[in-house]
Amino acid sequence: MNLTQFNLVSAADAQHSIEHCVALPDWAAALVDARPYASLAALLAHAESLTQTWDSLALTQALSAHPRIGERAAGSGKEAALSSREQGQVNSADLPLAQALQEGNAAYEQRFGQVFLIRAKGRSGEQILAELHRRLNNDAQQEQREALQQLRDITLLRLEETFR
Repeated sequence: MNLTQFNLVSAADAQHSIEHCVALPDWAAALVDARPYASLAALLAHAESLTQTWDSLALTQALSAHPRIGERAAGSGKEAALSSREQGQVNSADLPLAQALQEGNAAYEQRFGQVFLIRAKGRSGEQILAELHRRLNNDAQQEQREALQQLRDITLLRLEETFR
């Protein structure tokens, strides 16, 4: 779908076209309700401003659709396919790296009670592992801020790719 089509289709169709960006239907609905957009830049700016309201509840809801880093996404939906593609370099990683990521995921989940979230696109498995280890040193508030920023980055990247 291009931006012109997004501006003209029904609200339900427009929302359906962007629901894979993040598992937060209220965000998608607010983005759709603000149509029409004069440009992709205007759409992305409004989308980014809407992400600034996200809090710990939104993070928890959105994380329900994210696989552990280094693991295959469950399901057959568009979001699962995107996660698999975004983690492509990690999914084909060697066994020692896969084991280290699995151990890091477990430590992270024990420490923070949620799945480790990182924008994987453009990062190697080793870079992701290094970030995982670095973020294990965060306190709970710092980690929530970092996880929310990663969620914003992933969402906006997916949204931009939807219209390219």
